Amino acid sequence: MAFWLSSLVCALSLVCLVKVWHAYQTYAKLKSIPSVGPSGFLSSWMGAFRFMLHGREIIEEGYSKYRGSTFKVPLIDRWMVVVSGNQQIDDIRKALPDHLSFVDEVENTLQTCYTLGSNIHHDPYHVDVVRSALTRNISACFPAVRDEIEVSFKDEIPETEGMSSASYISVLFSLFSDWTKVHAYSSILQIVCRTTNRMFVGLPLCRNPEYRALNIEHTMKVVSSAHAINLFPEFLKPLVANFFTPISGSMRKAEKHLGPIIRDRLEKENRHGKDWPGKPNDLLSWLTDLADEGERRTVRDLTSRVLALNFAAIHTTSMAFTNALYCLAAHPECAAPLREELEAVIETDGWTKQAMGKMRKMDSFLQETERIYGVGALGMGRTVRKDFVFSDGSVVPAGAHVSVAAVATHLDLNNYEDPYEFKPWRFSEMREKDGESIHHQMVTPRLDYILFGIGRTACPGRFFAVNELKTLMSRVLLNYDVQMEKSGQVPPPIWFGPSQLPNTKAEVMFRKRRLS
Repeated sequence: MAFWLSSLVCALSLVCLVKVWHAYQTYAKLKSIPSVGPSGFLSSWMGAFRFMLHGREIIEEGYSKYRGSTFKVPLIDRWMVVVSGNQQIDDIRKALPDHLSFVDEVENTLQTCYTLGSNIHHDPYHVDVVRSALTRNISACFPAVRDEIEVSFKDEIPETEGMSSASYISVLFSLFSDWTKVHAYSSILQIVCRTTNRMFVGLPLCRNPEYRALNIEHTMKVVSSAHAINLFPEFLKPLVANFFTPISGSMRKAEKHLGPIIRDRLEKENRHGKDWPGKPNDLLSWLTDLADEGERRTVRDLTSRVLALNFAAIHTTSMAFTNALYCLAAHPECAAPLREELEAVIETDGWTKQAMGKMRKMDSFLQETERIYGVGALGMGRTVRKDFVFSDGSVVPAGAHVSVAAVATHLDLNNYEDPYEFKPWRFSEMREKDGESIHHQMVTPRLDYILFGIGRTACPGRFFAVNELKTLMSRVLLNYDVQMEKSGQVPPPIWFGPSQLPNTKAEVMFRKRRLS
């Protein structure tokens, strides 16, 4: 017993020494870049713990001091070099992947080889499927997506007077009022998971409670396990990943649901060709179309890609729509102009993707919501492969990690007038100017709006995500009145480290829409 205990202590001591030595080497390389907070080798560890609780304030302090240049902040597992100002963001946009790598940073942050599967990192053809086939089929799949939104809202948030709710408090509340309190985030998470998977895998699997729970939980497990793995030095990561990674358990559960479907589709394709009769028009089919040979054409590979794309889609869209719902409930005066635009466009163009694209006020409302609440303190992360010189002369050495001061960019007075004020029609008014009708759309990446990143690595699923958000918001506007219990107050977001999340505990008051 004593031998094993002493061996464990020695092993942990070795891990700590390796981690400290690596941290010291990185610290020495970055010494010329100014720090925000403690900058000493040892004192910076205290700064890293402070960053976990005050990440936004620390980044905004650095932004105000060093705007247009670089500064660094200590994180628990690394130093992060932060760039600020539109010119430096443009430097990142223009940089070649062999200088500043988005793929490497995703791997370093999420440890995708362990948490999502090595095939996701080494052969990411599913990204091309999202960029091409999924985006191209938004119009064709729009009726199915809208149908799933209709059905899932009826299940999660019924439209009856004194609407039913699982909450005992909400039931009591509804006895004295026609308003019903709804736990927003959990309901939205279910709706978005169903809607997204209607386009990913179709009926009936998108409505399967066990399948939905798997995809929702998998995201949480990936993020938490990646954080744990990153605490260890590189040579130990393959070993510790066996204890922390969720992929084996998630894959077993996912193959139970997806395996029979995939095998059936592959068999029909082998028998009748790629365009076999009755072939579903969904993401799984588009993945199969490109899975031309070898490992790609296996149940395991295709299942892992569906899981990975759910990881990328469900929580991000759910958080975005939760933010939008909170803003609508806190500013119910916005409902009338949004409904007026919505009803006019639908009367002319019907329920189509093209109609969603004409809703400028809704686009502006969603965009303004995400400008304030949709990004964290850091964004657009890159790993430096070769020493990189920014336009202001700042040099960031190879091996460093670089991010943009995201929320500070969105709240910069040089970018937006009254940046801390919620102005729902800010972007629709910008689009009314000559030559600006396309530039200020939500799906258009630009230097002062980096929700979806920018350049060649901008989010490939943003067109589907924005279309889904508009359809979700349309369902709320046409069927419900919403408000917050405390009028005019958006529930305060949750900040942890660099991440900003919508308040997951807040309730929104719903009632069946009253036509004036």
